[in-house]
This record gives sequence, C-alpha cells and structure tokens, in this order.
Amino acid sequence: MDAIALLKADHKTVETLFRKFEQAGRNAKKLKRKLVDQIVRELAIHALIEEQILYPSIRTRATTLEDQVLEALEEHHVAKWLLKELENLPPEAERFDAKVKVLIENIRTHVTEEERTLFPQVRKAFSPQELRDMAEALMLAKRAAPTRPHPRAPDTPPGNLVAGAVSAVLDMGKDALRAARRKAEGLSPSPAPRAGKRSKRRDVSRDLPREGDGSVQDMATESSYLM
Repeated sequence: MDAIALLKADHKTVETLFRKFEQAGRNAKKLKRKLVDQIVRELAIHALIEEQILYPSIRTRATTLEDQVLEALEEHHVAKWLLKELENLPPEAERFDAKVKVLIENIRTHVTEEERTLFPQVRKAFSPQELRDMAEALMLAKRAAPTRPHPRAPDTPPGNLVAGAVSAVLDMGKDALRAARRKAEGLSPSPAPRAGKRSKRRDVSRDLPREGDGSVQDMATESSYLM
C-alpha cells in the first residue's frame, strides 16, 4: 500500500461513519454520540498525519502545489474547531446534529478536492517507492498521533511534531478518564439507605479525578496551546 491508498482508506472509513450518522434516527442519541466519538478520533488522527508527513513532503517536492496545501491546512483548521466543539457537546443539545451536518459537508468537500485534484498530482511528483516509503511514515505517525482535535496547536513542522507528541500523551489520559467515568455512570444506582442508618456505599463517580484536581486534564489546561 502506498501513501495515497492509505489516505483514501482513511477517507472511506470516515465516510462510512458519516453515512451511519445520517441514517440514525432522530432520537438515536446514544448511537449518534458513539458515532461522533469515532468520527472525532478518526479525523483527529488523519489530520495530524497529513500535517506531519504528507503536506510537508508536498511543499518540499512540488512547490507548484503550495497554494493547495495551504488551503488544505485551513480546511483542517476549521474542521478541528468543529470537532473540538462536538467532543463534549451532549447529543441532546439543540445544535448537535447541525454541527455534525456542517462538519460532514466540509469534510466531504475537502476529501473530494484531495482525491480529484491533489492526490493525482502527488502521484506524479513522487516515485512509487517514495509513496510506499511515505505510507510507512504515515503508519508510524498514526501510532503516535493524538486521538483528539487540538485546533490551537501548530499544524506545520517543526512545531506540530513536538505538539503532536505531547498531545498524544495527554489524550491517552483523557481517553482513560472518559472510559472510567462512563463505566461509573453505567453502574446501577445504590438503593436508598434506610431511615436512621447511614449508607456506607460510596458514589464511585465522585472518586474519579476532575478538572482542577491536578489530573491529566489540568496538564492539558496548562498547555492551552494544545487545546
């Protein structure tokens, strides 16, 4: 697999998620939340590897494509702000579906431009072996990529290489915290204590770290440029 095939496979994965969201019923709130979580993750990783590997390579090798790359970076920038807003927006929110719809429209336009215009020119500018080598670099970048959007972080080298590594570490902590919270929220509620007796059962969700308590999320707040 070469770089173009790998990136197109990513596009196909995201399009599948888009269609599932569009086919979900109006009241399928839990399903939509799950799909948006997957969309956020897939697009955050995809954007990062393009910014770290693909776009810098194009700007070095094919200077005539400079304007297209800059436009693509701006499209990423807009998409990452939408992803950031959707990351913690409840699916019951009035504008949840509207934000997802706008995101889908923007990403589809971006993908169309890449696949019809940019990628064919990239294939001409790089040899087959170079594109295979680039695919390996993209795969390595995927393994270390942040799983959440960071619209304030640099999107060009060398800044994005450092920011990406730090963001990935922070995101692992956030992902673990979110999983723990959801697990706690899914536990059956404790029975009401009998009158005159104090219940010894604790609300496990209260024991989970929250913002402002020195947790991983505080590190993210302190590194505000990554958010």
